Amino acid sequence: MNKICLIREKTSKFGGAEVYLSRLAKVLNDNGIKHQVVNSIFPKFLPSWLRIILFNLQVCLTKKDRFYFSLERIICPDVYRAGDGVHKVFLRIEKKSKLNPLHPIYLFLEKRCFNNAKLIIANSNMIKDEIISTYGINSNKIDVVYNGVESKIINHKNSFRKLSEEFDLDKNSPILLYVGSGFKRKGVEEFLMIISKLKNKNIKAFVIGKEKNIKYYQQLSKDLGVDKKVIFTGPRDDVDDFYTISDVFLFPTRYEPFSNVVLEAMSFENAVFTTQQNGAHEILDKEYIMAHSEDFSVASKIDHLLENIHELDKIKKNNYSKASELSIELNMQKTIEIINKA
Repeated sequence: MNKICLIREKTSKFGGAEVYLSRLAKVLNDNGIKHQVVNSIFPKFLPSWLRIILFNLQVCLTKKDRFYFSLERIICPDVYRAGDGVHKVFLRIEKKSKLNPLHPIYLFLEKRCFNNAKLIIANSNMIKDEIISTYGINSNKIDVVYNGVESKIINHKNSFRKLSEEFDLDKNSPILLYVGSGFKRKGVEEFLMIISKLKNKNIKAFVIGKEKNIKYYQQLSKDLGVDKKVIFTGPRDDVDDFYTISDVFLFPTRYEPFSNVVLEAMSFENAVFTTQQNGAHEILDKEYIMAHSEDFSVASKIDHLLENIHELDKIKKNNYSKASELSIELNMQKTIEIINKA
């Protein structure tokens, strides 16, 4: 096999795609498969639309006989992993400025990327169906490989002691959790509204993630009368501790191909609620799937769980079991099989 090039324009320690590529690179290395990660050589001060054009020129003009496994919309992939979803569908859901040239450029690249790839990996059936219905791609060309999660050691006592020192937690208070940056698309406004509708008044809720308009959401929590219950932590390096102590993970996102945070929360024994527009809903039982981000009927379901501890414990253990079956090792194995097939 020719050397595999793992393609991603940005470099980051925190991005889901970048973390995924680092995991894949490790597995390739462990199996003695030659590879290299290819990132953009262009300065970050350039506008994003120009960087993506230049990156396409960079990788396609230098491809030659190299094998491209891409997590970026490029016009010359061998295998494309559609972890960013379908931009054309995303634009139907999110109102974006028509003056931003990034969106038409993405649409131009996306169509050619799907058509030119030998094989496509979708991380949910939702995304596979969107690729087929939006661009008419043959279904035989698309494999669904769910995201994988690394096994973690859960120590509730240690995590609770550590966080209670910082946040003065009550061991009898149910804890709800949201994790994610980009609050508008991922439903923090709806999260706060759902919190305000809960009958259980003893809860504590954490919102973890980076957001440039954080003051808007902090003011909204005051307007909704939940500012004493909701703590905005900003980005954290110890997110695992929050997963460990939480009871319910609520993620009312408007569009998500397959959010890793859902799988992470399940792996830490959380009851999880998310929307039909999140590909990760496919691994949840029906009653935990919201019809959309403003499906506020979820509040009564959360109240029911918090009032029925045995039922809550049952779904926590069930979610842990499901997450255990979706290991990062299994994801890597299936991905390597598809690379070999291509």
